[in-house]
Amino acid sequence: MYDQLVEAWNKMLSKLKSWLDTIIINLPNLLIAVIVFIIALIVSKYVSKLALKLLDKSNLQRSMKRVIAKLVSIFVILLGLFFILGILNLGKALNTILAGAGVAGLAVGLALQGALANTYSGIVLSYIKNLKYGDWIETNDYEGEVIDIDLRAVTIKQVDNNLVYIPNKLVVENPIKNYSTTAQSRVILKCGVGYESDLKKVKRLTIDTVVNHFKAVENQEDVLFLWREFGDSSINYELRFWINSTSALEVAKAKSETMMLIKEVYDQNNINIPFPIRTLDLPKNFSLTHNASQSSIEE
Repeated sequence: MYDQLVEAWNKMLSKLKSWLDTIIINLPNLLIAVIVFIIALIVSKYVSKLALKLLDKSNLQRSMKRVIAKLVSIFVILLGLFFILGILNLGKALNTILAGAGVAGLAVGLALQGALANTYSGIVLSYIKNLKYGDWIETNDYEGEVIDIDLRAVTIKQVDNNLVYIPNKLVVENPIKNYSTTAQSRVILKCGVGYESDLKKVKRLTIDTVVNHFKAVENQEDVLFLWREFGDSSINYELRFWINSTSALEVAKAKSETMMLIKEVYDQNNINIPFPIRTLDLPKNFSLTHNASQSSIEE
């Protein structure tokens, strides 16, 4: 038993000595490999910056430019790793690594299906010309300005200045309403006036107010005024006109301004905007005091 332990110990020392000799022999190669790796990292950064400068002259979206620059940087680093394997005489090990990478890649792909789907969707969104930085969009029940599109999510800034990060997959698979694809946006306002109002006068005053206040509205034909219904307490109408803006916030401001202007004009012309009321049609011989006294007598 003792002899077997001694023999095993000697074999281990011999193996360690052979490894140490190999390391000493290949120490220059190791130093060169480290230097090559550092150089590859530095070169990848400069190449990435150079790629971004060259891509700035193209019509690609900023997110796609960054993706291409990152891919170029990764390619430079991989090229440096291939050089390192050659310096260390690990050509045979490369085949083993590639074979193992194929199996590992399959397993990682299955485990990261959601992340890969968002990455692919991010690349797709980068090529869509109708969706770019600064656009005001509405998607997945969120509305705001697009401030970033990366490989994971689309970032939009809402009216209240909060940021919403929507996964790229959801943006690709669901409808997108882009308010910035046109130079103008439509303001739609609904209101009602009392039944005693002169409807022609109401229409004329309302249209004149919009034409005189908004520069985008050049004449009365640019304003659409429609009487919609006889409501419970008012005759309701719908007002439509265009403004030179693609922002939903500007549309809301224009609508608010229109409400104040219309209310001011209506007050000056004794036009009533009624709140919900109920009219009671009582018999001519009905007397509230008579009925009240009759009820007290019966009690």
